Amino acid sequence: MQLIRIDDPDDPRIDPYTRLTDEQLRRRREGPGGDLHGIFICEGELVAERALAAGLEPVSILVADNTLHKVPPAVADGVPVYVGSSELVEKVTGFRFHRGFVAAFRRPPERRPEDVLASSRRVLVCENVNNPTNLGVMVRSAAALGIDALLIDPTTCDPLYRRVVRVSMGTVFAFPHARLPAFPEGLEVVAAHGHLLVGLSPDPAAPSIGSFRFPDRVALVLGAEGPGLTEETKRRVDQMVRIPMRAGIDSLNVGAAAAIAAYVVGGLDSPPRG
Repeated sequence: MQLIRIDDPDDPRIDPYTRLTDEQLRRRREGPGGDLHGIFICEGELVAERALAAGLEPVSILVADNTLHKVPPAVADGVPVYVGSSELVEKVTGFRFHRGFVAAFRRPPERRPEDVLASSRRVLVCENVNNPTNLGVMVRSAAALGIDALLIDPTTCDPLYRRVVRVSMGTVFAFPHARLPAFPEGLEVVAAHGHLLVGLSPDPAAPSIGSFRFPDRVALVLGAEGPGLTEETKRRVDQMVRIPMRAGIDSLNVGAAAAIAAYVVGGLDSPPRG
């Protein structure tokens, strides 16, 4: 690896790592037209190792002095590894650097929804899920509990945003995902691939998710924390279901709801569907 000492927090070589906690700024910088478009950030060596295992290309690494040993052996010799004091790195990133390791990776090519759907029987679809922590939980739960892929609408946050990547523990790298160019019109593409569109709702009039018989190809459609699915989306899905809850509790966190629904639909402990 190519070790480079950094003593100035304003050194332009570490500009990709500045102000990582400013979510709105990072979304603009890493989004289309931004000066950092084409990269994403991994926090922690385990997440970086999973990115490397998925075949993703590191651009550079920033570590504190006492965490240089965390650089994965798989990092190519020509990748610059910037090394600074813990204080400097904390000042650059904007948060206490307890993991002592961040890396910038090159973004993989975006996948087409049609390509993701062609090889996926059970799909999670997100509408306006713009909280990165919630999306990270949803990705990790869906991948673990039998869902094959993720589709997101234009307003859902970036699946490769730093906090999504961290909360998902890098699961997102090996979990097929794509962004639908329009919504809810994009649900027509999902239905055209043979997926039953099933929306989640706290509405007591909807049947329980545990009593509904799911076919082999299913798309679970979930909305943002609070507002849930829009009325137009509800009109486009084939079936609404609910997760039964005790009286007095009106809803679940969307990440928790996605995990329960993924467990039911994923069917990892059930006989194969015909």
